[in-house]
Amino acid sequence: MPPREYHFWVYILCSRSRNLYIGVTNNLKRRTAIHREGVLGTHTGRYAIHRLVYFEYFRYVRSAIAREKQLKHWTREQKIELIERRNPTWEDLFPTLLISSVPERPEADSLRE
Repeated sequence: MPPREYHFWVYILCSRSRNLYIGVTNNLKRRTAIHREGVLGTHTGRYAIHRLVYFEYFRYVRSAIAREKQLKHWTREQKIELIERRNPTWEDLFPTLLISSVPERPEADSLRE
């Protein structure tokens, strides 16, 4: 039996007023959909933070968690620069996740071990 492959993503959501939220998940589509439901009593629900503007793929959970922690300690300006390098118009990337499957092996520049 071949070893199971694992997939993890670090993602950034924003509101229309550009409040940011950083998270980590093993199912980007499902997790983003949950945020989009706007559950009351949660940070993302309270501030309507549901637009997926950035994500990175990781093969190992420890790498993903380390990256999430790193990003959370960055300044707001650094986070904005990261988003704008890949998504200069802050387009909501969630609809593209629904149309196409999330890549099993994303582009080399976003692959992190």
